[in-house]
Amino acid sequence: MNMLKVGVIGVGYLGRFHAQKYAAMEGVELVGVADVDSRQAAKVAEECRCKVFIDHLSLLREVDAVSIVVPTSKHFAIASDCIDAKVDILLEKPMTVTLEEADDLIRRCEEEGLVLQVGHLERFNPAVQAMEPLLTLPVFIESNRISTFKNRGVDVDVVLDLMIHDIDIILNIIQSPLKTIHTVGAPVVTATTDIANARLIFENGATANVTVSRISRTNIRQMRIFQPGSYINVNFATKKIMTIKLTDEILESGMPRQDVDVRSFAAGDALRSEIEHFVGHVRNRTRPIVSGHEGRRALDVALQVMDQIKEHQNLEVFKKVSEAFKLR
Repeated sequence: MNMLKVGVIGVGYLGRFHAQKYAAMEGVELVGVADVDSRQAAKVAEECRCKVFIDHLSLLREVDAVSIVVPTSKHFAIASDCIDAKVDILLEKPMTVTLEEADDLIRRCEEEGLVLQVGHLERFNPAVQAMEPLLTLPVFIESNRISTFKNRGVDVDVVLDLMIHDIDIILNIIQSPLKTIHTVGAPVVTATTDIANARLIFENGATANVTVSRISRTNIRQMRIFQPGSYINVNFATKKIMTIKLTDEILESGMPRQDVDVRSFAAGDALRSEIEHFVGHVRNRTRPIVSGHEGRRALDVALQVMDQIKEHQNLEVFKKVSEAFKLR
């Protein structure tokens, strides 16, 4: 097996973990890391026993593939540099700020024969992967992703920060075009939306109700899927999946007897699986399950949700919150 040379651009909170996973993989050489914060880059480079680069362009000259883990506003420019250098890309979500940027990256990667994978990490959650064979005809999905406030990722709306995870999974579950979207949302502690709800209605009649918040006192990450004869509860945080199936046996209450199955996948490592998936497709020159097309599809719906929320928001309230945030 030829040694695959890789790098990580952006080694803050999440990028550091990318570097650690690459450094531990067989058949992969973590050549180096690059970050605008030279101290952080040096710290991670020492930890992972690789080189530190003063800029990503220098890194690109020495690698075959990279993870891009920088603020979303920088995704397009850095990914463009990777394409120019003919380097395969694992690009964190959301893939870009606009659909035009996403389309440009997809087109250019396809023209150059480059692998473009978007980092929708929850797709590689072992509980989510265990759920997929159990799906039949989902008719209603209830999703909740509630988190405590963290002073990172606030450069983007909560829809792009959190909801896009669930949008991506739901679009993969419900194989039908999206018909309508109904939303509510509000800024609370940042200049962008911090809490939001979207009801997605599909042409086949399926509905998904998605709620996200980054201002809670607790963390909840779960999805409930209802389909004829069964119910599936996926807990993203604990990596547990509970399935309830109705049997033909009717109880005295008149309800069918339920078979309950609970499985745990606590030992699974979603980020390692995601990176292994990327490396495998780089080696085989094949399309990842979350390619640029899937990343673009989720981004499209997320942007529609954001636009509709902004249309419905009280502009005076939004302005006051924005001004208060600027004064901090």
